[in-house]
Amino acid sequence: MKSLICMMTLFASMPPQLLFDFTKKSNIQDWRVVDDVVMGGVSAGSFTLDSDGFGVFEGAISLENNGGFSSVRYQFPKVKTEGYSKIVVKLKGDGKKYQFRIKTNSGDSHSFIAPFSTSGEWEEIEISLQDMYPAFRGRTLEQPNFSDAYFEEIAFLIGNKKKEQFKLLIDRIELK
Repeated sequence: MKSLICMMTLFASMPPQLLFDFTKKSNIQDWRVVDDVVMGGVSAGSFTLDSDGFGVFEGAISLENNGGFSSVRYQFPKVKTEGYSKIVVKLKGDGKKYQFRIKTNSGDSHSFIAPFSTSGEWEEIEISLQDMYPAFRGRTLEQPNFSDAYFEEIAFLIGNKKKEQFKLLIDRIELK
């Protein structure tokens, strides 16, 4: 029992792990946009830094040619999840729905997904790792939710099955 309490204390006191902090000097060359053009669609997203140093994921979703999504992805060396239970993202959306995604291995075909809505104001979105469900090409898989010891890719995706403009400002992403 004593060792269990010690472990719980250790995990409860783990400092947040910064996955990405956007500033005016951030190097965003490893963030890559993947649109539905990979499947014949014509949606167009972009990812830039604005003058305040926030990451800006914006563009236009088109349903032409069976399209309908845009994403921005970031791969990095494996981040261990032991002692952490959630991802916290400080962002400002446009009132639309998005998905936050992680991949255990960047080469995996499926992602673990957490949908979220934005309010149009700056906010912190908290995403429970254990609530992230596996999906591939918009279909939920019959596999367990995320429970892996690490992940090495994060992504934001918009795909609301309608033609729309979008804009998401990102300040920081942390593992807590």
